Amino acid sequence: MNKEKIIIISSPSGAGKTTICNKIINKNKKIKLSISYTSRPIRKNEKKDTDYFFVEKRKFIDLKNKNFFIESAKVFDYFYGSPCKNINNAFNKGKHILFDIDWQGANQLRKKFLKDDIIDFFILPPSKKELKKRLIVRGRENQVEINKRLSLAVQEMNHYVEYKYILVNDSINQTVENVLKIIQYEELLLKIYKKVKSVKML
Repeated sequence: MNKEKIIIISSPSGAGKTTICNKIINKNKKIKLSISYTSRPIRKNEKKDTDYFFVEKRKFIDLKNKNFFIESAKVFDYFYGSPCKNINNAFNKGKHILFDIDWQGANQLRKKFLKDDIIDFFILPPSKKELKKRLIVRGRENQVEINKRLSLAVQEMNHYVEYKYILVNDSINQTVENVLKIIQYEELLLKIYKKVKSVKML
């Protein structure tokens, strides 16, 4: 059981996971965000090599074939993937690594790491109506794309049972605080486990 953890936050599009992840790393310097690669175009207000590493589809597939990614997924005809090196870079600095990924990527990580080394969260919107409202407010998609994302969101939410912690995002700040408290709780459990183990070895 490692002291550094793989933290996974997943949610349907529009439920707030990216905002939550950014707030978490700003509040807890022991947590490092894993920046993913993607083949989709850069959006307004996004920064290259900060939000994502933006590459062409051919380049992404080439990297995937070279086992560059620890997990990858295809969403809305675009590819997303997390570099293997991100985990080692974080662990070597004594930091947890935070993944902002969907259920597909989460399943891949669970197959490659011990259950006790992962803290996974699924973030649910308060309601489908509220999710639609958030998608409209952020103004990235037209009505056809919003309906497509809502349809996919229903499918994605069926996977919440695969996660250890399920949180309803009524308030971004409260959700962030809840995630941080759970991480602290998991850290405390690890300390207790190690103390008990050392006593048994005496």
